[in-house]
Amino acid sequence: MDQIKTGKFIASCRKDQGMTQAALAEKLKISDRAVSKWETGKSMPDSGIMLELCELLKINVNELLSGEKIMTETYNKIAEENLLALRQEVDEKNRQLLNLEIWIGAPAAIAGLVICGVAACVEMSAGLRVGLIAFAVAMIMTVAFVAVGIEQKAGYYECSKCHDRHVPTYWQTNLAPHIGRTRYMKCPACGKWSYQKKVLTKS
Repeated sequence: MDQIKTGKFIASCRKDQGMTQAALAEKLKISDRAVSKWETGKSMPDSGIMLELCELLKINVNELLSGEKIMTETYNKIAEENLLALRQEVDEKNRQLLNLEIWIGAPAAIAGLVICGVAACVEMSAGLRVGLIAFAVAMIMTVAFVAVGIEQKAGYYECSKCHDRHVPTYWQTNLAPHIGRTRYMKCPACGKWSYQKKVLTKS
């Protein structure tokens, strides 16, 4: 999607409805700075307010995402293109989140192991040794909780029995036995326990 084009379209539609940025922002209960960012192509409206925004601007979501008015005969084609583009954006964000999990988790695990190694091999007082090991364990556990949260939010888990794809709760994910990103959980669709692999898309 072309954010610059969409931004100019939002500005044009807003003016057509006789609204200032501040007036539109007030109706949407957001800051006028957010509206300004949309109109300059620096960001896109959040999906949670897209429908309300479209209603205020007298356009539909496909027109908003396309950055132009859509003729009836091309509506379905452009709708499919917009849905595909949105899906690709979601997939890319999920991929970035999973990469972030690695970038956060791996250095913390290595640092924790190094600290434990130093505490075990270097001569020091018992109190300092225990303190270093406790610090390393606490750091690894904290980062592990954060990493699981990132993994849980990115994409879906696919049941190996019925192939339903779903997002479990944080604690279901955290407490599940796992091999890498494949976790042993109960499927909410078929009710069976199985190792469920992480996938990026819903279908």
